[in-house]
Amino acid sequence: MSAPSPAPSAPAESAAAENDFLATDSGLRPPGPTPSQSRFQVDIVAEAAGATDDKSPSSDASTTVPSSDTATPAAPPGADPGAGGEEAKGRFRVVNFADPSGAGSAASPEASPAEGLQNGDTVMSETSLHSSTGGQHHYHYDTHTNTYYLRTFGHNTIDAVPNIDFYRQTAAPLGEKLVRPTLSELHDELDKEPFEDGFANGDELTPAEEAAAKESAESKGVVKFGWIKGVLVRCMLNIWGVMLFIRMSWIVGQAGIALSCLIVAMATVVTTITGLSTSAIATNGFVRGGGAYYLISRSLGPEFGGSIGLIFAFANAVAVAMYVVGFAETVVELLAGVDAIMTDEINDIRIIGTITVILLLGISVAGMEWEAKAQIFLLIVLITAIINYFIGTFIAVKSKEPMGFFGYDGSIMWENMGPDFRGTTFFSVFSIFFPAATGILAGANISGDLADPQLAIPRGTLLAILVTGIVYLGVAVSTGSCIVRDASGNMNDTVSAQFTNCTDAACRFGYDFSSCKSQDSCKFGLHHDFQVMSVVSGFGPIITAGIFSATLSSALASLVSAPKVFQALCKDNIYPGLSIFAKGYGKNNEPLRGYILTFVIALAFILIAQLNVIAPIISNFFLASYALINFSVFHASLANSPGWRPSFKYYNMWVSLAGAILCCGVMFVINWWAALLTNAIVLGLFIYVSYKKPDVNWGSSTQALTYHEALTHTLHLSGVEDHIKNFRPQCLVMTGYPNSRPAILDLVHSFTKNVGLMICGHIRTGYRRPNFKELATDQARYQRWLLKNETKAFYTPVFAEDIRQGTQYLLQAAGLGRLKPNTLVLGFKNDWRDGDMMNVETYISMIHDAFDFQFGAVILRLKEGLDVSHIQGQDELLSSQEKSSGMKDVIVSIDTSKDSDADSSKPSSKATSLQNSPAIQKDDDDDGKATTQPLLKKDKKSPTVPLNVSDQRLLEASQQFQKKQGKGTVDVWWLFDDGGLTLLIPYLLTNKKRWKDCKIRVFIGGKINRIDHDRRAMATLLSKFRIDFSDITVLGDVNTKPKKEHVSAFEEMIEPYRLKEDDMEQEVAERLKNSEPWRITDNELELYRAKTNRQIRLNELLQEHSSTANLIVMSLPLARKGTVSSALYMAWLEALSKDLPPILLVRGNHQSVLTFYS
Repeated sequence: MSAPSPAPSAPAESAAAENDFLATDSGLRPPGPTPSQSRFQVDIVAEAAGATDDKSPSSDASTTVPSSDTATPAAPPGADPGAGGEEAKGRFRVVNFADPSGAGSAASPEASPAEGLQNGDTVMSETSLHSSTGGQHHYHYDTHTNTYYLRTFGHNTIDAVPNIDFYRQTAAPLGEKLVRPTLSELHDELDKEPFEDGFANGDELTPAEEAAAKESAESKGVVKFGWIKGVLVRCMLNIWGVMLFIRMSWIVGQAGIALSCLIVAMATVVTTITGLSTSAIATNGFVRGGGAYYLISRSLGPEFGGSIGLIFAFANAVAVAMYVVGFAETVVELLAGVDAIMTDEINDIRIIGTITVILLLGISVAGMEWEAKAQIFLLIVLITAIINYFIGTFIAVKSKEPMGFFGYDGSIMWENMGPDFRGTTFFSVFSIFFPAATGILAGANISGDLADPQLAIPRGTLLAILVTGIVYLGVAVSTGSCIVRDASGNMNDTVSAQFTNCTDAACRFGYDFSSCKSQDSCKFGLHHDFQVMSVVSGFGPIITAGIFSATLSSALASLVSAPKVFQALCKDNIYPGLSIFAKGYGKNNEPLRGYILTFVIALAFILIAQLNVIAPIISNFFLASYALINFSVFHASLANSPGWRPSFKYYNMWVSLAGAILCCGVMFVINWWAALLTNAIVLGLFIYVSYKKPDVNWGSSTQALTYHEALTHTLHLSGVEDHIKNFRPQCLVMTGYPNSRPAILDLVHSFTKNVGLMICGHIRTGYRRPNFKELATDQARYQRWLLKNETKAFYTPVFAEDIRQGTQYLLQAAGLGRLKPNTLVLGFKNDWRDGDMMNVETYISMIHDAFDFQFGAVILRLKEGLDVSHIQGQDELLSSQEKSSGMKDVIVSIDTSKDSDADSSKPSSKATSLQNSPAIQKDDDDDGKATTQPLLKKDKKSPTVPLNVSDQRLLEASQQFQKKQGKGTVDVWWLFDDGGLTLLIPYLLTNKKRWKDCKIRVFIGGKINRIDHDRRAMATLLSKFRIDFSDITVLGDVNTKPKKEHVSAFEEMIEPYRLKEDDMEQEVAERLKNSEPWRITDNELELYRAKTNRQIRLNELLQEHSSTANLIVMSLPLARKGTVSSALYMAWLEALSKDLPPILLVRGNHQSVLTFYS
């Protein structure tokens, strides 16, 4: 850092000093701001940091600006100005991907307009750009610099004006990813410290994108191609394959001119539609390297992209072998013509092919620039060969007539107009031609090496399709118009005088080839001579050079495409084992390892030297890619995502769908078994990637369509009235943090999974002001935890003044349309006698509120308790699967000071201090994004505390519903008819795998003299409901008086909560009741004596009949609101459910949830 220029050390400096300061600098630079200096947001807290740190032009150009997310205190008046500048600079938030060379300038809101670098309505700064001038200093006017908005609106503000750098994911070589001021920085009060780094949703950089950012920052002098050299040349060379010279004339002989033109047109239609789709995707945002893989994966997601990327890269690698063998075969034919065969034909093909592919590898590894120069040279040769052929068609030579070439003639054209299939069909001829039309993605495959992919890919690809299509049609028409189908090559096959029935077009020119035609011994003509274009051309060897050019250029394009696509695939880490191939070398990031792999694959297939079986598979692999590119456009348009807005407008979703269907159809036309094999491979890879679930989020159209369908179906569902047959328990479960009460989470999930909605409600209370940002972070973090834990539920936290208010919020607002909860699930308040009785009042009020909102209520009681959040360091408690290797644990903060069995907002007697809880120890490298599964884990810094006996039991009890239940019973005590919810929940539970071995036993109340009748009536009802049960027990002794010791234990339990109004004056009693509404009056105790005895008696019966059950489901007793005090109601629930196996107290909303009508 250069020494700072003299700056005023206090705000009270004179104006003259400031003017002098400006005057000394005025000769150095013109007024006006520069674009690329350290971008920053001014911190309004640093009011006194008025010191500026100017950088002299002679200073080191590579100095970077330190960036920091932590706020530093403002420099006090009179402090060292240099230090003040440094401290203030620490407040600026910069993400530097490039190498910014200027130092930042700190400006505070209190600074005067003329201070430091400010001049009127503009701000001056300087920078050094990486340019041809060798990093000299440049000065610019730019109204969109980061500093400009300080004066744009006539006053200092940190509110930023629109800037492209805010929207970058990775930097261009001269750009920076900037972070705009957050809403908190602009909106929060001044005593906040809102400087936290973070990305907007979906802007997190994947490891691949971070690597790309690093590469783009490091790469200087990178070779980038325009649309002609990068796309047009490559596509034309790849499309004009060996077919043009060797097979096109044969196709015309078989199919005739009309059908040949139709074949070319059909192939061109498929490629044109695909070209339009490719253009649409390529212009819908910035395109990186990876070609077809990148386009498909970013549109349809990693599942489709990963499966296609692998086979597309493989197809390109094998295509190298196919083209090289095509070249080697031509060379061997030439050698055979001069009797220069080395060993035998097959081995010669292997030798020449191996030498050729090594040379091609050398050109590729030398770099993209050399490869591009080779492609230009090959294109010139190829175009020369095509022109040479067309010139030859106009030069009729007498010596060529015996070979079937007579020049343009109407009779020949008419004769060749119709088809003459010999051992072939229209579709078999089409399947032979179609591979010649592939290659349209050759330009897109090197998208990372294009200067402007969005412009180059549409323009180059579509123009290449147009030009090559016209040339194919021209060759088809010209060959059919001047060459006959059969010719012997014999000068003596002239028309003899005695035979006058010669009708062929050749007869007009005095030739009769009927004899060789009848004997099938013709060696020339469209049907028989694959090299007929050499015969026609003005100079035969140029056609041979054209064949060499076509094969070698296609081989070279494929040899470059395969590693580039494969490198992009490996960078995204979709197949973890292949990441070794992601590394690039040199300034162009060349995938040398990919080149070697492609070379090995190509060499293996070259050594086979028999590619008749492989060729159709390659064509099918390419077609599968085309089909998915077309489908991507249809899918993205169907999803109607606001992010789908290609700048290329000439596409249509239905045309793209037709293109996808056409591609699939052509796959089966070419080779049905190869099409089936291709589809099987794509499906296999798709299933594999879906199973692995790579941790990427590319905003794919699959995601957009899922949202679109969910929204549509939710709205559609809202228009239909609920029907009793479709009733589902949709539960609002008051879990607090989802991992703090595993038992209630697991049990409710058991009967709602794939059946109904489950919402984990969490009420956050506190006296301090609510931190809504933290609430949103927790919401995302715990939702991810639920997904990782394979729990199909939603986590919904709310801030409220107390639990009751929060519960009312959730009862009213949770859910969407018909996807709203209808049942409130609570944990039993085990510690109700230990704390403040107003908490019991709140707890009971929540149950009353649920009934007021027409909800059902369910309470789960485990004698050991539910809340495990105070237990230290239990990994296995919180995750149902192993921690993923290589992922960092995100330790989620669990505010144990607010947890209790009722919910998460009351201080728990068991809770340890926050400092001792490992649940809030965050990893040092945790960036707060919560990218992985939150886990509680053992504290690394303190020794593990051994669990006491009660905690050990609590831990085991909390996990009991995660295990298979084995052969046991679910006892249903259906004492009161609540609409059937008490029966429906056990039925749904026993349908699940974990509970399927458990039998349902039903217990009902009845009279002793009618036990058999009641049992039969219940059996009839259950059979009509189609619910299996193992036993029905009628309890005739429910109303028998309970044992005296149990009654006295109950009296002892409620003693502290009685009002005892008879022992005091009425006024005092009323005042005490108003201040402590939970107190039990003598009057109500007497009034509900029978009901109290029934609860005590029911507990005795439960102990007698159901002490070994896996789960008891029992009717929840009701208390009339405003009549029964909360302490008495709580005492009833305590007496009813104490010392039992897990018990679920259930009360529906008294609307039928079961029906026996169809």
